[in-house]
Amino acid sequence: MPTEIALLKELVAIPSVSGAEEDVARFLEETVRRAGLPVQRDDASVTIVLESGHPGPTLAFLSHLDVVPPGEGWTRDPFTPTVEGDRLYGRGSGDAKASVAAMTLAAVDLAGLLRTGRLLVIQGYAEETRATTMATAVSRAGPIDAAVVGEPTNLAAAVAQRGLMMADLVARGEQRHAGYAATDGHFRNAIAALARDLVRLEGIVAEREHPILGATTVTPTMLQAGVSRNVTPPVATAVLDIRSTPAWPHQELAAALAERLEGELVVTSDRLVPCETPADSRLLAAAKRVMPGLTTFGSPTCSDWVFVRQHDALKCGPGTSRRSHTADEYVELPEVSAARAFYAALALEYLQ
Repeated sequence: MPTEIALLKELVAIPSVSGAEEDVARFLEETVRRAGLPVQRDDASVTIVLESGHPGPTLAFLSHLDVVPPGEGWTRDPFTPTVEGDRLYGRGSGDAKASVAAMTLAAVDLAGLLRTGRLLVIQGYAEETRATTMATAVSRAGPIDAAVVGEPTNLAAAVAQRGLMMADLVARGEQRHAGYAATDGHFRNAIAALARDLVRLEGIVAEREHPILGATTVTPTMLQAGVSRNVTPPVATAVLDIRSTPAWPHQELAAALAERLEGELVVTSDRLVPCETPADSRLLAAAKRVMPGLTTFGSPTCSDWVFVRQHDALKCGPGTSRRSHTADEYVELPEVSAARAFYAALALEYLQ
């Protein structure tokens, strides 16, 4: 078997932009089969299943094989893994093929060693898009008791994760000739109405503060209005990026915003709900035992954690989240090796 670094290089060298993961999935399946582990590749994931042969809980390691497009600004070829010092550069090196390599080889290390239960390693597709396959992969996997989501966290444990709700804020008015705005009597300008609502957004739902993630934020990111430069528009729309916390269930959050805003709130996506590790997490306790000094934090980014949010779960992996999706993405190689050891030790500790 290759080392975790060699495997990571091979994974990075196979372009796998979301929707084009077949080559990397086939490669991973073949690699695992050569190691003698049971593995299945289908339209939702590449999944390794290690059975102890004894009753016990199921621990799942989850990550994803897809990457975002390279984009511009690279000083190196994005799909030629390049090692400089302790860093490996390449698209997907940190997000999240470092986790894929470390989780896969941790499973190889654990073959024949599990005392109870079973370990699943589920590598999904299209996580970077709305078409993520992890929900299907998890549903096919059977009961899961605990899960580690492999994303770049510098091997700190994310014990809470913001959700994402997208909404359109729609203000309506009357279409008039702008030249008569001062003399045509009172009328409603959709842009002015929308502007009043935009001013209200800062701190609009701040009364519920999460102890780790803080307040929910509501950020306008796109505006659309206008018929012509001398016509008041009948409609003005703002796209709202709403980063939620467990303090605001999405249904309650939408209702509160609709009540406090003058315009119409149209929720366009609310599937990425916030997540939180249970206060009495057995998984987190095991992680702290095998990695003394493990730090915890709240993550501002979404992930496939949402599909195992009902279970005892946390997010932890090698790589730096702020380098995700950027040109010259990289991962620190010592973190990849440490992640392999951590995942293996955690599985042994949890499944004892």
